Amino acid sequence: MTKWSLSFISEQQLIEHVKATIEKYGEKLESFDIIRFNKNLVDPIKMIFDKTVYQSSWEEIVSNEIFRQRDKANNNDIGYFHQRIFQYMEKCHVPYNGKEGGWDVIYANEEGISLPDGDVVHTIYVEMKNKHNTMNSSGAGKTYIKMQNQLLKNDDCACFLVEAIAKRSQNIKWETTVDGNRVSHRRIRRVSLDQFYTLVTGQEDAFYQTCMILPELIQKVVAEGKDVSVPHDTVLEELRNIAFKIGKAENDLSIPMAVYMLGFSTYNGFNNFLDNGNEKQDEAMIKRIYEYAKRLD
Repeated sequence: MTKWSLSFISEQQLIEHVKATIEKYGEKLESFDIIRFNKNLVDPIKMIFDKTVYQSSWEEIVSNEIFRQRDKANNNDIGYFHQRIFQYMEKCHVPYNGKEGGWDVIYANEEGISLPDGDVVHTIYVEMKNKHNTMNSSGAGKTYIKMQNQLLKNDDCACFLVEAIAKRSQNIKWETTVDGNRVSHRRIRRVSLDQFYTLVTGQEDAFYQTCMILPELIQKVVAEGKDVSVPHDTVLEELRNIAFKIGKAENDLSIPMAVYMLGFSTYNGFNNFLDNGNEKQDEAMIKRIYEYAKRLD
């Protein structure tokens, strides 16, 4: 690996943090079989529209859906990465979940922290979000009120909504709506992650430098990690098996019928395929289809 260039976090600290983040992936690294694939009920109609409109193969559609499910679950794990990296940075503190007011990060500097509007404070309380659009109006209102209350308790602080994926690099007053009224305060601010890195480290491109190191570092951790498994997904294979067992193999309806059975196995018409008198059908496979339906009860 190239010479370590980050002054605000050591190589070993970042390696440990990357390891901890990968460990948070946990069961998301496990392979997908068809039961796990359909745990939250896929939409068969949407899958068939997507395949046809996008001119994709079933391999691509199934793979994309598995990726979507993994990605949705992994967002919290990346939030963990963004938040807890600050535990290694000087003058930053990451409270235990739900403690100390529920703040994600607390940055305190006895020498003072200069804000863009000219104010100087000694503590910043941070609420961190992965993306700028992850809060609805109700959530934004509650967060703003929380920040207002913190300012009432401590007039020597500021409160930041730090966004990992903001629309642009910024450190601005946060303007939002609370109970139908437009509100803002110069010490309640909306800050992009790069700007928060700059404030904490004193290095303008600290976030950029971290990003430049991450690909090689993550690859190194994964390559050396004995417990990092590579998923082997069997969903498409099992869909083809289901299609064969219900007698729709080797024609245009083979995979679509199997996909339909994931969501519609108890619906009128579709349920006929589970009781068609074919003694050669695999009873275990039919039982699994019934299991999907039972999971809805």
